[in-house]
Amino acid sequence: MDSATPALPDAPRPPTPTAPAPPAIDAPLDDVHLAELVDRGWTRRAGFLGPALATAVRDEAQALRSAGALHPAGLGRAAVRDADIRGDEITWLSHHPDAPALASAWTRFGGLRAQLNRTLYLGLNGQEIQVACYPGDGAGYSRHVDALPGSLNRRVTAICYLNPDWHPGHGGQLRLWADDAVTLHEPVLDSLLVFFSDRIPHQVEPTFAERWAVTAWLRTTDPTRPAL
Repeated sequence: MDSATPALPDAPRPPTPTAPAPPAIDAPLDDVHLAELVDRGWTRRAGFLGPALATAVRDEAQALRSAGALHPAGLGRAAVRDADIRGDEITWLSHHPDAPALASAWTRFGGLRAQLNRTLYLGLNGQEIQVACYPGDGAGYSRHVDALPGSLNRRVTAICYLNPDWHPGHGGQLRLWADDAVTLHEPVLDSLLVFFSDRIPHQVEPTFAERWAVTAWLRTTDPTRPAL
């Protein structure tokens, strides 16, 4: 596939659009991060869950994978699998309500959603959260955007990485295209990357070590667009 051609994202799991956002634990993004998000479409900060919770989320995710709860990711609403485009294994937090660290991550992302609504008036009314593992066999994810057509859609992507002792030789960087600038982001433990789902094409570079992330898609409903 031509890397400039957007690939369809994974099939979404419908959130509950009217679910209330949990209260923010604190403000995940400061004024500088918020300004970056508005001005260039993305921002990054070090520290989101905290290293202890990020490690606990990774431990729970690894246990789920060992138990067979992760499965190869698909593409688009039909969840078509194509390992040449995307090679990670995934599960959804909504499938594991009894995992305490994952539940805490859900609340933390809900705090981010509440903050973005409070400060940027985005009208985010749902979230879906996924744990993903690239097994380290050289797989990646071709260039794509996260938003799909339809009224119920992803507005903001927020990724928290779960990888201690990551180094450039492992690959697995997230490449972002924003206007004329291209940036590479290392998936280091507890770093948070936030961007607008429909504005920022991105791809996962080939990965040569086990690579973990938890990703929240914060959603909104546009009543002027048909549901697909």
